Amino acid sequence: MTFTGFPDEALVFYEGLEADNSRPYWTEHRQDYERYVRAPMQALADELAAEFGPAKLFRPYRDVRFSSDKTPYKTHQGTVLHPEGRGLGSVYVQVSADGLRVAGGCWGLQPDQVERYRRAVDDELPGGLLSAEVDRLRAAGYAIEGDRLVRMPRGYPADHPRAELLRHKALHASAQWTPDDWLHGREALQRVRDAWREFAELNRWLSDNVGASTAPPDRRR
Repeated sequence: MTFTGFPDEALVFYEGLEADNSRPYWTEHRQDYERYVRAPMQALADELAAEFGPAKLFRPYRDVRFSSDKTPYKTHQGTVLHPEGRGLGSVYVQVSADGLRVAGGCWGLQPDQVERYRRAVDDELPGGLLSAEVDRLRAAGYAIEGDRLVRMPRGYPADHPRAELLRHKALHASAQWTPDDWLHGREALQRVRDAWREFAELNRWLSDNVGASTAPPDRRR
């Protein structure tokens, strides 16, 4: 299936779901989700796979076991790609009533990864490379986000030249585009492709300097 854009019906579906996040609404409009949301997103992922590899579409159901918000359905369709063999660094896209969002980087580092990340940021060469890449992404219009400490981590001076980066416990870049005519055509594909290419260097740095967690699963807290 060739990607031809996200139809307006996809946005209408999510506007309705935001107003009535219930099983009856979902049951009545399930075919709208499959046709106007999931099918175009799968087509988008399939076209990007030749360059980036296979991506995973997230399920539309929320995990409400540990959340105070018990609404059962996500109000967006997300897709993530973890490049094979890289160990860390992902790219992401989602569609919702708010439009299209793209992101790249890492979310939720484990303690051993945070330690390696901070050592690399502290080191002049890899730290300087990351700082330059973050500046480049900001200049290109991307927001730099990720969980951060309020204060500097222990052992690092408050006037460190990369103090902002050292406070990060996760690091990703993102852009959000509000709905417009381009969303309904192939320009949406090109925007995602261009953004994912922009995130390549950030993900390469994360893979080379942080990598996958080496802690046993029962110690990953």
